Amino acid sequence: MKKWILPAALIVCAWYFMKTPPEIKNLHNPYTAVVAFGDSLTAGYGAPKGASYPDVLAKKLGRPVINLGLSGDTAVNAPTRLPDVLAHRPHIVLIEFGANDYMRGMSCEEAVRAVAQMVEAVQNAGAVAVIVDTGGPGMGEYTKAYQRLAEEKGAVFVPAILKGIFHDRRYKSDMVHPNAAGYEKVAEKVYKAIKPYVKQ
Repeated sequence: MKKWILPAALIVCAWYFMKTPPEIKNLHNPYTAVVAFGDSLTAGYGAPKGASYPDVLAKKLGRPVINLGLSGDTAVNAPTRLPDVLAHRPHIVLIEFGANDYMRGMSCEEAVRAVAQMVEAVQNAGAVAVIVDTGGPGMGEYTKAYQRLAEEKGAVFVPAILKGIFHDRRYKSDMVHPNAAGYEKVAEKVYKAIKPYVKQ
């Protein structure tokens, strides 16, 4: 083994762990509301009332989470609902879209552009933007694009909320949606990702 390989590997590892994470925009804004903006996975489809991931998240945060989930909504159509989101003067907005675009065979590029539009609108309103990635089967292209987008825009990224849920019947209400136990797991993933950025 060449003598230079080990030092080079150590330098690369040190750089990886010491590099500064992207700065999150609007972290110290004066607002307090938490808004969950998304499709059926945000609305809580498949679970009893009060068991959606925003409901569970509210309990974990100890504060209300406004649920603006709409079953069947797509990333491409969602920007039309932004006025309802921004009317709450949010501190932080959870943006969860893409699964319906994917299932309907719509363009990933168009979905990502729409999510970028939403992120920019949320940030221009002074709030923290959070991109919540579905991570369902076949959606790896979305995950990669959303992660890049979050890094570029200074948004928080929550990867693959359905990982460990989608193929486990214990956590599913149908072929696509979680049940109450599944949404509990989704809420825990979101909670861990956003807790450092939520104003106490």
